[in-house]
Amino acid sequence: MITIVDYGLGNTQAFANIYKRIEIPVTFARTADELAGATHIVLPGVGAFDWAMERLQASGMRPTLDRLVMEEKRPVLGICVGMQMMARRSDEGDAAGLGWFDADVRRFDEARIQGRTRLPHMGWNDVAPVDDVGLFQDMGSSARFYFLHSYYFAPNDPTDVLAVTAYGDEFACAVRRGNVHGVQFHPEKSHGWGIQLLKNFAGL
Repeated sequence: MITIVDYGLGNTQAFANIYKRIEIPVTFARTADELAGATHIVLPGVGAFDWAMERLQASGMRPTLDRLVMEEKRPVLGICVGMQMMARRSDEGDAAGLGWFDADVRRFDEARIQGRTRLPHMGWNDVAPVDDVGLFQDMGSSARFYFLHSYYFAPNDPTDVLAVTAYGDEFACAVRRGNVHGVQFHPEKSHGWGIQLLKNFAGL
């Protein structure tokens, strides 16, 4: 069962609508008991890093989430701030992240970005996967996704990088470490490519 962590942040209904459209069972988890039965976990997020971590802690689901992901190795997909929360910390605030990756979240260096409007990185951009399996299976070589962010995920282990995008400099827009996956872009706003990615996640 695809379970969407509903801790008050992220467009949870948009993900549910996509999964229902492609006939994959989906449910929401607002409590630890509801989360416990998940076979696949979607962790969405929008807004500020510290606020997202605070809301997750307040939901009471954090210990169960850590257990399912780190001990029971159930597949998880973090999206946008949900991905950033998987790092140790963020330049955006003071809260500790989930620490599932040896990574930090950094603010883009605006001096390296061309154009009048530099931040946030908003709109469609090309995504280059390191391989065409897993999340990016059956995507082809022209995958494009919708972004909206001013901070990026910076893993210290290059083998964690699953895909890259260029905005000023090249950055990791998707990461993977075993059962833990994260994407900086919004698959729920990315039309056919986003639908395929969510379908691929359900098959992991």
